[in-house]
Amino acid sequence: MAKERLQKILAAAGIDSRRNCEQLIIAGLVRVNGRIADTLPAFADIETDVITVNSQRLRPPKKVYYLLNKPKGVLCTNYDPGGRRKAIDLIDCRQRIFCVGRLDADTTGAIIVTNDTSLCDKLTHPRHQLIKTYIVGIKGKITSEAVEKLKKGIWLSEGKTQPAKVKILKAHNIESLLEIQTIQSLNRQIRRIIAKVGYKVTSLKRTEIGKISLHRLGAGSYRELIGSEVDYLKGI
Repeated sequence: MAKERLQKILAAAGIDSRRNCEQLIIAGLVRVNGRIADTLPAFADIETDVITVNSQRLRPPKKVYYLLNKPKGVLCTNYDPGGRRKAIDLIDCRQRIFCVGRLDADTTGAIIVTNDTSLCDKLTHPRHQLIKTYIVGIKGKITSEAVEKLKKGIWLSEGKTQPAKVKILKAHNIESLLEIQTIQSLNRQIRRIIAKVGYKVTSLKRTEIGKISLHRLGAGSYRELIGSEVDYLKGI
């Protein structure tokens, strides 16, 4: 395992927030292999290094992996100054956990929650092409021309989006329903590309992350990932 920033290791172990852990390091309260680590940046490996905080040895936390069906209005963050409900609040876990990537507050559906920083970094890196599947409700009847534009890619401020798979599930004058599959995770990407072809999103739900599906998991509910699912994600 590659070395990580020391404050990140401490925060992942539930010592405190990352910022407060930086202060513990600067105060000289953290040792790595017996030596005081009081300057930043500092790096360590939780699996091979002996890390102590106030003379108490830090043990590698048990890795946990969850799939959550995020409800509308819930945030994918570990801190919100407004005190709004967070995805991690919905999971009964004693570990310090966090979301892998984000869904905006108005988007519902599948989000992976874990304390495995290595897996999180891997899954959120652009080089790992993990397909995400969304069910998108839009106002009005979508045209075949608009669908073709979505399939080929849409120009956004970050550049042209990669080609997507788009399937029309329903096309009525009042509302259309699409299934969109994409490997990208740009900020509010689905809403923005729909707006670019002249429509407004009325509902947005992520139903699958790669081969991991919500299936019958209800809104606000979660489950632990089984071993084969964790192995699948680590093997991507």
